[in-house]
Amino acid sequence: MQAAVDGEMRLLDPEVRASPARVLELLDPDFTEIGASGRRWDVESILTVTSGGSVSPESRVKVSEMSGVVLAPGVVHLTYFADNQGRRAWRNSLWRLTETGWRMYFHQATLTR
Repeated sequence: MQAAVDGEMRLLDPEVRASPARVLELLDPDFTEIGASGRRWDVESILTVTSGGSVSPESRVKVSEMSGVVLAPGVVHLTYFADNQGRRAWRNSLWRLTETGWRMYFHQATLTR
């Protein structure tokens, strides 16, 4: 479970998000996300946004209430609360162990007050 938590925290790091190669190391080729906006994302669309200079080093995400559950061997479900400069959301991710390491397979965010 710790490897999934570590990967999640790396993906929230602005320096990692600004590097397509580093993001690709953490996303499963079949990755999908349902963002807080309701938009559906895949690997290509995530890389387009993050490599377009939209990630600011000042946009550190504050994480709290991180918890995880092993759903099956090699599959971890993480949930946590994230505050990105006042944009607050409950987030959940599915991570799976692949031949190349732990990769995020699915992510969803739900905005909250």
